[in-house]
Amino acid sequence: MSASVQGLSIDTDGRGVARLTLDRPERHNAFDGALIGAIHTAVDRLARNPVVRAIVVTGAGNSFCAGADLGHMRAMSGATEEANHADALALAQMLAALDACSKPVVARVNGDTFGGGVGLVACCDIAVGLAGARFALSEVRLGLVPATISPFVIAAIGARATRALALTGERFDGTRAQALGLLHEVADDLPQLDATLERILADLLQGGPEAQREVKSLVREVAGAPCDAALQRSTSHRLARLRLSQEARERLSAFLARRKRL
Repeated sequence: MSASVQGLSIDTDGRGVARLTLDRPERHNAFDGALIGAIHTAVDRLARNPVVRAIVVTGAGNSFCAGADLGHMRAMSGATEEANHADALALAQMLAALDACSKPVVARVNGDTFGGGVGLVACCDIAVGLAGARFALSEVRLGLVPATISPFVIAAIGARATRALALTGERFDGTRAQALGLLHEVADDLPQLDATLERILADLLQGGPEAQREVKSLVREVAGAPCDAALQRSTSHRLARLRLSQEARERLSAFLARRKRL
């Protein structure tokens, strides 16, 4: 199943892997209002689709995402502060929807990634990219700051690294992006990148969909929380509930049956 709308191509294969391709290669897949809205709508729809098991986000052409479209930014510079706030909020809400999506989300970073594109990568659960791809939090060089993407970037690479990169706007490659924690794995070329992606998808497809939803919810609950009695009770209740789920019972029975045959 495939579709294309407002600079976004959407394809879902027989495994239930949905691919969102930012499809504005002539603009280096930069964000404008239409593309932001299309991504948000697609993520909401795919999250509700029981057939979809995982989502891949990538870019068409040689870039992943160049951040904000400069033509769109130029137009917004003549708009009111209220209109600019609404425009920025739409980006923040789209990124939050991707970050909170109940399905596993994998970024396939096929090329250069700047500004808001870095935020897009940081929102994904797993990110793989080309070692030679270029990255930058380049907003400061335009007199701006990476405000809406900052919660996700800081969560991915930490406050101090974000502060340094946002202050300088310097460019760095995929190898350094991996060292920072923005990428989980890097590849030397596109065939190797796709092989890495397929390996990760194969692993994801072996997991229980309900358990994967719970993993994402669990990390949001536990990250930064004190390991106090309340958290211990909450995590224990979560595990107890899942032990009694149909998914866990079926998968445990299947695992024990396979082990018995061996």
